[in-house]
Amino acid sequence: MSRALKVVALSGGTWRPSRPLVAALSRQELSAEIEAELHAIESADLLIVAAPVYRGSYPGLLKHLFDLIDLNALIATPLLLAATGGSERNALALDHQLRPLFSFFQALTLPIGVYATEADFSNYPITSEPLKARIRLAAERAAPLFGVHPKNLLKIA
Repeated sequence: MSRALKVVALSGGTWRPSRPLVAALSRQELSAEIEAELHAIESADLLIVAAPVYRGSYPGLLKHLFDLIDLNALIATPLLLAATGGSERNALALDHQLRPLFSFFQALTLPIGVYATEADFSNYPITSEPLKARIRLAAERAAPLFGVHPKNLLKIA
Protein backbone atom coordinates (compact mmCIF):
# COMPACT_ATOMS: atom_id res chain seq x y z
CA MET A 1 0.00 0.00 0.00
CA SER A 2 1.45 3.38 -0.97
CA ARG A 3 1.14 6.47 1.14
CA ALA A 4 0.05 9.89 0.00
CA LEU A 5 2.76 12.18 -1.28
CA LYS A 6 3.49 15.02 1.15
CA VAL A 7 3.81 18.17 -0.93
CA VAL A 8 4.61 21.44 0.84
CA ALA A 9 4.24 24.70 -1.08
CA LEU A 10 5.96 27.72 0.37
CA SER A 11 5.30 31.28 -0.69
CA GLY A 12 8.28 33.45 0.18
CA GLY A 13 6.43 36.75 0.24
CA THR A 14 6.71 39.28 3.02
CA TRP A 15 3.02 39.57 3.84
CA ARG A 16 1.27 37.94 6.77
CA PRO A 17 1.54 35.22 8.01
CA SER A 18 5.28 35.37 7.23
CA ARG A 19 6.05 38.26 9.58
CA PRO A 20 6.01 36.38 12.98
CA LEU A 21 9.28 34.78 11.85
CA VAL A 22 11.15 38.11 11.88
CA ALA A 23 11.69 38.26 15.64
CA ALA A 24 13.24 34.79 15.98
CA LEU A 25 16.99 34.32 15.71
CA SER A 26 16.86 30.62 16.58
CA ARG A 27 14.32 27.80 16.58
CA GLN A 28 14.11 27.91 20.35
CA GLU A 29 12.43 31.31 20.05
CA LEU A 30 9.66 30.09 17.73
CA SER A 31 6.06 29.39 18.61
CA ALA A 32 4.84 25.80 18.41
CA GLU A 33 2.82 26.75 15.31
CA ILE A 34 5.85 28.03 13.39
CA GLU A 35 7.97 25.09 14.59
CA ALA A 36 5.32 22.78 13.13
CA GLU A 37 5.52 24.65 9.81
CA LEU A 38 9.32 24.26 9.73
CA HIS A 39 8.94 20.55 10.47
CA ALA A 40 6.47 20.27 7.55
CA ILE A 41 9.06 21.84 5.24
CA GLU A 42 11.80 19.54 6.54
CA SER A 43 9.72 16.38 6.11
CA ALA A 44 8.18 17.11 2.69
CA ASP A 45 8.39 14.55 -0.12
CA LEU A 46 8.25 17.43 -2.61
CA LEU A 47 8.88 21.06 -1.79
CA ILE A 48 7.61 23.88 -3.99
CA VAL A 49 9.27 27.18 -3.16
CA ALA A 50 7.87 30.30 -4.78
CA ALA A 51 9.22 33.76 -4.13
CA PRO A 52 8.63 37.25 -5.38
CA VAL A 53 11.74 38.75 -6.95
CA TYR A 54 12.73 42.25 -5.86
CA ARG A 55 15.70 43.88 -7.52
CA GLY A 56 17.09 40.62 -8.81
CA SER A 57 16.74 38.45 -5.69
CA TYR A 58 14.30 36.81 -3.28
CA PRO A 59 13.27 38.58 -0.05
CA GLY A 60 15.55 38.39 2.96
CA LEU A 61 12.70 36.97 5.03
CA LEU A 62 12.72 33.86 2.83
CA LYS A 63 16.46 33.46 3.47
CA HIS A 64 15.84 33.91 7.20
CA LEU A 65 13.29 31.10 7.11
CA PHE A 66 15.85 28.76 5.55
CA ASP A 67 18.46 29.88 8.08
CA LEU A 68 16.22 28.11 10.61
CA ILE A 69 15.90 24.86 8.61
CA ASP A 70 18.06 21.91 9.71
CA LEU A 71 21.14 21.66 7.49
CA ASN A 72 20.50 18.00 6.62
CA ALA A 73 16.71 18.05 6.37
CA LEU A 74 16.43 18.72 2.64
CA ILE A 75 19.13 16.38 1.34
CA ALA A 76 17.81 14.77 -1.87
CA THR A 77 14.36 16.34 -1.42
CA PRO A 78 12.88 17.15 -4.84
CA LEU A 79 12.28 20.89 -5.02
CA LEU A 80 10.48 22.95 -7.65
CA LEU A 81 11.59 26.57 -7.88
CA ALA A 82 9.08 29.25 -8.81
CA ALA A 83 9.19 33.02 -8.79
CA THR A 84 7.18 36.05 -9.77
CA GLY A 85 8.43 39.47 -10.71
CA GLY A 86 7.54 42.69 -12.37
CA SER A 87 9.39 41.94 -15.59
CA GLU A 88 11.11 39.14 -17.48
CA ARG A 89 14.52 40.52 -16.52
CA ASN A 90 14.09 39.04 -13.03
CA ALA A 91 13.63 35.48 -14.36
CA LEU A 92 17.31 34.64 -13.84
CA ALA A 93 16.75 34.84 -10.08
CA LEU A 94 15.59 31.22 -10.28
CA ASP A 95 19.02 30.03 -11.38
CA HIS A 96 21.29 32.70 -9.93
CA GLN A 97 19.66 33.23 -6.53
CA LEU A 98 17.29 30.42 -5.53
CA ARG A 99 19.11 27.42 -7.03
CA PRO A 100 22.39 28.13 -5.14
CA LEU A 101 20.48 28.47 -1.86
CA PHE A 102 18.99 25.00 -2.23
CA SER A 103 22.22 23.52 -3.57
CA PHE A 104 23.68 24.40 -0.17
CA PHE A 105 21.00 22.19 1.41
CA GLN A 106 21.77 19.43 -1.14
CA ALA A 107 18.14 19.46 -2.26
CA LEU A 108 17.32 17.95 -5.63
CA THR A 109 16.23 21.09 -7.45
CA LEU A 110 14.22 20.20 -10.52
CA PRO A 111 15.89 21.33 -13.74
CA ILE A 112 12.88 23.38 -14.81
CA GLY A 113 11.72 26.33 -12.75
CA VAL A 114 8.60 28.40 -13.24
CA TYR A 115 8.73 32.19 -13.55
CA ALA A 116 5.73 34.49 -14.02
CA THR A 117 4.96 38.19 -14.27
CA GLU A 118 1.72 40.02 -13.58
CA ALA A 119 0.88 39.76 -17.27
CA ASP A 120 0.50 35.98 -16.83
CA PHE A 121 -2.48 36.39 -14.47
CA SER A 122 -5.92 37.94 -14.56
CA ASN A 123 -7.36 38.53 -11.07
CA TYR A 124 -5.12 35.69 -9.77
CA PRO A 125 -6.00 32.81 -12.17
CA ILE A 126 -3.27 31.99 -14.69
CA THR A 127 -4.27 33.17 -18.15
CA SER A 128 -0.95 32.73 -19.96
CA GLU A 129 -0.84 29.57 -22.07
CA PRO A 130 3.00 29.54 -22.15
CA LEU A 131 3.04 29.67 -18.32
CA LYS A 132 0.52 26.82 -18.12
CA ALA A 133 2.72 24.82 -20.51
CA ARG A 134 5.79 25.52 -18.36
CA ILE A 135 3.98 24.32 -15.22
CA ARG A 136 2.86 21.17 -17.04
CA LEU A 137 6.42 20.53 -18.22
CA ALA A 138 7.80 20.97 -14.69
CA ALA A 139 5.20 18.51 -13.36
CA GLU A 140 6.00 16.02 -16.13
CA ARG A 141 9.73 16.19 -15.36
CA ALA A 142 9.08 15.69 -11.62
CA ALA A 143 6.60 12.80 -12.01
CA PRO A 144 9.15 10.00 -12.56
CA LEU A 145 10.83 10.86 -9.25
CA PHE A 146 7.65 9.63 -7.57
CA GLY A 147 6.99 6.61 -9.78
CA VAL A 148 4.27 8.39 -11.76
CA HIS A 149 4.21 8.30 -15.53
CA PRO A 150 3.90 11.87 -16.91
CA LYS A 151 0.87 10.85 -18.99
CA ASN A 152 -1.02 10.09 -15.75
CA LEU A 153 -0.82 13.65 -14.43
CA LEU A 154 -3.95 15.74 -14.06
CA LYS A 155 -4.50 18.25 -16.80
CA ILE A 156 -3.76 21.84 -15.76
CA ALA A 157 -6.72 24.08 -16.51
